[in-house]
Amino acid sequence: MKSAWNRRPAKEAAAPDTEPQDWDIDEGPQDVAGWSTGAQANTAAALRWTAWGLLVLGPLLGTFAYLSAPAQAGPAQKKPAPTAPAATGSQGAAGFAQLFVAACISAGEGDQDKLAAYYPDATSLRLEGDSDRHRGEQLTVVRLRQTDRGIWSVTVAARITDTAPSAKPSDDDRPNTKDDAKAAAARAVRYFQVPVATAPTAGGASGYTALAMPAEVSAPERIEAPALVYGPMRPALPADPRTQAVTEFLNAYLTGARELDRYLAPGTRLAPVAPPPYTGIAVDSLAIEGEKGTEPVTTVPGDGTTLRLLVALRATGHDEVRVPLTYALTLKARAGRWEIAGLDGAPTPAAAPTASAAPSAGAIPSTAPSTPTSSAAPTATP
Repeated sequence: MKSAWNRRPAKEAAAPDTEPQDWDIDEGPQDVAGWSTGAQANTAAALRWTAWGLLVLGPLLGTFAYLSAPAQAGPAQKKPAPTAPAATGSQGAAGFAQLFVAACISAGEGDQDKLAAYYPDATSLRLEGDSDRHRGEQLTVVRLRQTDRGIWSVTVAARITDTAPSAKPSDDDRPNTKDDAKAAAARAVRYFQVPVATAPTAGGASGYTALAMPAEVSAPERIEAPALVYGPMRPALPADPRTQAVTEFLNAYLTGARELDRYLAPGTRLAPVAPPPYTGIAVDSLAIEGEKGTEPVTTVPGDGTTLRLLVALRATGHDEVRVPLTYALTLKARAGRWEIAGLDGAPTPAAAPTASAAPSAGAIPSTAPSTPTSSAAPTATP
């Protein structure tokens, strides 16, 4: 009997596991379910960077979306109502009304079609008298206001004259009240109110139509003139440096007697009236800003001092007739003399003091007049 310790092991018995050597390691890719280990590493890195990118960009994208999105929460914000209607089409409506009034003044029997070009319902009107027996002169718009969207009320001033010569009264004719009233009406300026509608046409331009025949109305109401910054008008003294400055400037400005630039302050640009309408001027009076006394002035203040004033003068035309004119000027002192710093568009109004902030002595705050809903020009005088 053989002992168990010298018995050889069976061939099919598995050899014990041995530690792999370095040269036994397979460095090739190991495929797992169709994915290589390299692809898995790349995918994991991409996912990791994507996650970090979303973490960084998330707050930024959220902030951008919040700022760019319109505010939807809460009640809708109401837009403030406009203080005055839009002025679209005002200029065209004014010109259209002038043409319509001129056509109405000269219209007579058989002129319905002429008026229908402005007011379509004019074809059914009953017109009397001869055509062109009257003529409208000096037509101008004196009031323009918007009564509704696309609707304008235009007031046109006109003088109406007879085209047929009137018979001269004989010496035996007695004064006739009816003729006097007719003559007075002919000399007067009359006012016609026209309702005009405006809207865009197919071509994109504005179209106009009258909504009714003109209505004759009274003259626009005169207003009280606002107070101005100037003192009272006083005689222009020849020895006053301000009188000398404005006389020399206006003489060059209106007559072309001398070069204008020599009387202007640095930076001021004015061109003389051309061709010169007058042959000479005479300054009669001045109204100086803030000046109330009548003491004569013979000196010029320091450089840079500015002063506003009104100049009343008479300009002699080429027919030797003197015409009254008034200019609002701004003067500036330099090198011991006054120079013209500006030809103002209108006299400067004085600011009314308020309870909260009254202007200091000598200060002239600039105020803008309030914009009325309707504009009215001064009544024309015959």
